[in-house]
Amino acid sequence: MTLPLRLRLDRHALADNWRALDRMSGAAACGAAIKADGYGLGATAVAEHLAAAGCRDFFVATWAEAARLAPLGLPLSVLHGVRAEDMPLALQGIARPVLNSEAQVARWRTAGGGACDVMVDTGINRLGVSPAAVRDGLLDGLGIETLISHLACADEDSAMNDRQRAAFAALAGVTRARRMSLANSAGIALGPDYAFDLTRPGIALYGGIVRPEFAGTIRQVATPEAQVLQRRTVPAGETVGYNATWTAPRTTEVAILNLGYADGYVRGFSDAGSAAGGTLPVIGRVSMDLMALDVTAAPGLAEGDWVTLDFALPAAAASSGMSQYELLTLLGQRYARGWV
Repeated sequence: MTLPLRLRLDRHALADNWRALDRMSGAAACGAAIKADGYGLGATAVAEHLAAAGCRDFFVATWAEAARLAPLGLPLSVLHGVRAEDMPLALQGIARPVLNSEAQVARWRTAGGGACDVMVDTGINRLGVSPAAVRDGLLDGLGIETLISHLACADEDSAMNDRQRAAFAALAGVTRARRMSLANSAGIALGPDYAFDLTRPGIALYGGIVRPEFAGTIRQVATPEAQVLQRRTVPAGETVGYNATWTAPRTTEVAILNLGYADGYVRGFSDAGSAAGGTLPVIGRVSMDLMALDVTAAPGLAEGDWVTLDFALPAAAASSGMSQYELLTLLGQRYARGWV
């Protein structure tokens, strides 16, 4: 059975984005965050393409994500650490836990779990042990591969960035960790002082422009395409879609597409999105499975034809009111994903 939705994925853009971020990381190694099913694009294929490009460090959120990727045999770290429920799988050695609390440190040490990573909270107040606890010997005796922290405001020119960098840099040599890692995608653009030994880009790998330094360098990876279910003529004064939010100012040619918010094409695109390079505007309200385009400018477009949605992440985020992260990770499972 063929699907009426396609997600065209550019493996060359993905690899080139990683290479660009690797260059910007300087002497530091460049890893990849492939959590949330590779930011919605399919973690297995993303990991394979990035490994072929040279990436050697991969980060997921949960042990379920790690288990799905285990057959690839890639170096994985699980960012959410290790709960008691995770221990049987974690002790199989398919990935390293990023220990996030004193309880997780104790759990891993008691089990003789071996190599691990550790998250230190330098100000985001989300996950991580405190710098003071690290200095007091909390991590003594652990086989730490990477000491990690996470920036809260890297996509902004905030004084907090330097405060976090300085707090993290002050831990150099305090543990026996082999490497230190602070910078996410936006952190890479903050400069070499933030790179340490390993960077961990996520959104920028997939076409996200989270700082102006990436403009012209980071390329779009994911492009949704939808099939026309029906073409119809809407007379002037008639409305289209739920709640009649759009009224035809003239006789208008309209295409109904097999695409909606259940596919991650969110309601924020209602009367705001577009297709075919801006020539075909979205009209009316995006519904769960359907949406409408004004296709007056495309007289040859017919039932069964395919339409390419405008989905460059910065512009799509601006028009929809959603973040670039949300737009990718909300992409559903009804797309035929094809790498080109």
